[in-house]
Amino acid sequence: MFGKQASGSGLGRVSNDPLTENRSQKTRWEMKFLWIALILVVIFAVMVRFSALRAGDKAPAVGTLAPDFTLNSQEGKPVSLHDFKGKWVVLYFYPKDFTSGCTVEAHNFQRDLAQYEQKNAAIVGISMQDENSHQKFCAKEGLSFKLLADSQHDVSTRYDSVMNLGIAKLSSRHTFLIDPQGKVERVWLDVKPDKHSEEVLAALTELQGAPTSR
Repeated sequence: MFGKQASGSGLGRVSNDPLTENRSQKTRWEMKFLWIALILVVIFAVMVRFSALRAGDKAPAVGTLAPDFTLNSQEGKPVSLHDFKGKWVVLYFYPKDFTSGCTVEAHNFQRDLAQYEQKNAAIVGISMQDENSHQKFCAKEGLSFKLLADSQHDVSTRYDSVMNLGIAKLSSRHTFLIDPQGKVERVWLDVKPDKHSEEVLAALTELQGAPTSR
């Protein structure tokens, strides 16, 4: 009699609710996924930073001739560095069309374009996206200067301006100010997009010995 009551009462049983176990297992998997995602983000950030620090070690130095090249522009036409002989050239490498920093940097160059023209200077941008991407970027953002497609990353490599992210390569955010004879006069390897055009204009003013006209 006593044994039947104990069995019927359910005392001492361990609950094996399948729904509770499934929820617990799902929570554990979610936590593992979050930790893995966090670790991958940290590794990616370190890789980007390390690649950016390494890029530029062998960049053309001030006082040397800028390596010549020919690349297609957003118009699908070949453009060479020697086409600009007799003019100052602001040759800037940037990572990617349509990204926030690259858009700000391009907008500021476009904003100040009249000042560059007054100083006999041309703006030339280079990144690894193709001509079609550059054309869309220029159309969307109202850019009228040349953006060149370094799809094979040959020119970015020659200017030591490559970020190797393992799964992809991008141009580093570097700028070279080249004089009318093709000589490198200034190099920026740590560019802040929002202030960079002002820096370049100031350098041009200094090199040309003219007062700033901002």
